[in-house]
Amino acid sequence: MTEPDRDSRDPGLQPERTRLAWRRTTLAGTVVAVLAARTALQSGPTAARILTCALCAALWLGFLTVAHHRIRTLTTAGSGGPAALTPKHATAAAGYTVALAVCAAALVL
Repeated sequence: MTEPDRDSRDPGLQPERTRLAWRRTTLAGTVVAVLAARTALQSGPTAARILTCALCAALWLGFLTVAHHRIRTLTTAGSGGPAALTPKHATAAAGYTVALAVCAAALVL
């Protein structure tokens, strides 16, 4: 049995793994948004809870938009590989994630 050459790799695997990671992250964000909505409505809907729940939904949609853009970029990449994630999109994704976590925590407390 021969060992595979360490320098040879399939350039299609890394974008595929990254695409799947973005999909898992959007799924986790969806779960957070749904649980936040459930908590807001189950504990007795107040104006503040409904407003925070609506903000969670808006943040989730924002993150979903950024993630979909990145997944599309990874999927349609040519032979040169996908373009790097721009700082604008990276900052937006991180901001949406942190803000969604803060809103969900506010609903739980």
